Amino acid sequence: MPSMLVYYALGLVVVLSGVGIIVYLATPRKFKSSNTVANSYDQWTQDGILEFYWGEHIHLGHYGSPPRSKDFLKAKEDFVHEMARWGGLDKLPPGTTLLDVGCGIGGSSRILARDYGFSTTGITISPHQVERGRQLTPDGLDSKFQVDDALAMSFPDNSFDVVWSIEAGPHMPDKARYAQEMMRVLKPGGILVVADWNQRDDRKKPLNAWEKPVMRQLLDQWSHPSFSSIEGFSEQIAETGLVEGEVVTADWTKETLPSWLDSIWQGVVRPNGLIKFGFSGFVKSLREVPTMLLMRLAFGVGLCRFGMFRARKTTRLPQSATNQSSEVVQA
Repeated sequence: MPSMLVYYALGLVVVLSGVGIIVYLATPRKFKSSNTVANSYDQWTQDGILEFYWGEHIHLGHYGSPPRSKDFLKAKEDFVHEMARWGGLDKLPPGTTLLDVGCGIGGSSRILARDYGFSTTGITISPHQVERGRQLTPDGLDSKFQVDDALAMSFPDNSFDVVWSIEAGPHMPDKARYAQEMMRVLKPGGILVVADWNQRDDRKKPLNAWEKPVMRQLLDQWSHPSFSSIEGFSEQIAETGLVEGEVVTADWTKETLPSWLDSIWQGVVRPNGLIKFGFSGFVKSLREVPTMLLMRLAFGVGLCRFGMFRARKTTRLPQSATNQSSEVVQA
């Protein structure tokens, strides 16, 4: 009898895996325009599945260096604090104004307002994310959210002390414009801190025969037009002509790598999600598993890297600053 149960369980796994792969291949979310991204995030926010499993912080977690076992949602909150320390933001005074570009439903913005006393503004192109972010923000917390386009922000030049962005870059069709806009709205002397999914610099080592289809799936399934390399995006930040000194980078691939399998494991250890969202929600969740496995593969073998970027805006006038060159260094 036990052996029969094992066979039944294995058969169920095979069937469910097959269903997930069929749905995955049949419903790509290819990037067509910013509306594609907005619609995808609207749907994820409306059904509540992503928030249920990933919490208020729709980004990877930080598991330490070297990585250690950690609660999935705690790792995500820890990432915000690690990024704040790495960027030097923990030394800034209360009242510091911070723009969160690609804020999701506002998890990071609320932590930065709550624990550091910052005045945070989060922007996203998803109206439903803005609505949900406002719902989750308690009265008295200095966090606000609005719909805005990261490639054409509504803010005037020199508006914020800090510009912060986590994992928004892959959705940007024009990475140079993304860098330019973030530097533009920084005040002179302000700090840019970005965390992003990046690919290996294919100018030095082109993608091989198996890497190209893997990358294609990573782009098509989650509405990504392209991934930058750490080196390439660092250069684009420097080329804005608005950087004082150096663009500093770091690679946090090892610190964040456990997030991918942990994301899948949430569906096992939190089976109440099946009751909450029903069979259709289960199929939606199952549909994301192949992409997460491909992400784990890509980051594990070096096809993708988790890049960190830090820059300070020049205090010189913009017209003179645009003639200056800035170095790019690896931290």
